Amino acid sequence: MLEGLIISIDAMGGDNAPDIVIKGIEYFLTHEGQGRRARFLLHGDEAKLAPLMAKAPRTRERSELCHTELTISMDDKPSQALRRGKGSSMWNAIADVKGKRADIAVSAGNTGALMAMSKLQLRMKQGVQRPAIAASWPQQDGMCVVLDVGANIECDAAQLTEFAVLGEAYYRAIYHKDKPSVGLLNVGSEEGKGNATVNAAHERLSKSELDLNYKGYVEGNDISFGDIDVVVTDGYTGNIALKTAEGTAKLIGTFFSEALNGSLWSKFTTFLNILALRRLKKRIDPRRSNGGVFLGLNGVVVKSHGGTDHIGFATALNIAIGLAESDFLNIIETRLDALHDEDDNIGFIN
Repeated sequence: MLEGLIISIDAMGGDNAPDIVIKGIEYFLTHEGQGRRARFLLHGDEAKLAPLMAKAPRTRERSELCHTELTISMDDKPSQALRRGKGSSMWNAIADVKGKRADIAVSAGNTGALMAMSKLQLRMKQGVQRPAIAASWPQQDGMCVVLDVGANIECDAAQLTEFAVLGEAYYRAIYHKDKPSVGLLNVGSEEGKGNATVNAAHERLSKSELDLNYKGYVEGNDISFGDIDVVVTDGYTGNIALKTAEGTAKLIGTFFSEALNGSLWSKFTTFLNILALRRLKKRIDPRRSNGGVFLGLNGVVVKSHGGTDHIGFATALNIAIGLAESDFLNIIETRLDALHDEDDNIGFIN
């Protein structure tokens, strides 16, 4: 039986699983210093995983393989996944967290199925209406966190307020900042802008005595170029913003490569500036911020992008271990208790 910090992995989840999962773990153990503390429970088909692990000595040494032939496909509907998913690699990875055999679960599989299974097995924290998916986002001088990025297409003011509390606790746990700033995404920063739901959430957060470092409305450009640590929005808007940013980063990378390799002179200047160009490429690489976290559950599940490669999967593992080693769940419980006590005292209505 594995001991220490245990990460439970859905080894069959993702567009290119299980290959990128095993390569991702091996890359993580090779390049990340904190990987020395981690052990892995790998859920999946032994016939497919064993040959891959034979080529990954560090992964083989740190892992225990838990065989199952059942998998959840990337196009399964959540209802289908719940009906026939018990005993699948995704289900079993979450079950390890529920059963306290692992500290955290990671999957690159079907987002809807993963959320449905996580809610069913781990249940919501008391008072939380819906979980949110939080994603890290590169800024000029660091990172910010955006939530929700896909779990809830529509949200009311109470849910957006909860997201602010969850996101603030998450940022403190991951980036170790005592009072991260919080902003509410809107179409403008002026009072009165936006729809009724956003305005109601703004009023609630402005009057709150939770000691949040709430800065008010922020606009889309503030996500990347502002000084806000936590940006709160509904899942519909957040998911579109996230996918747009990822696509833009890839497009810039493509344009950049074409420009640098377009002529002999371009290739020569590229050679002269190779170190600076490598740093730039790393900063705009979406794989370096891969990994969304389900917030609001009685346990922690990290969702890796389904189409990522081994480097992106390793980034998701990095986030998972950072959370597992933090006081994240206790921080959230304390914050949520204070929020709901405040709601009761002032009779907050959406």
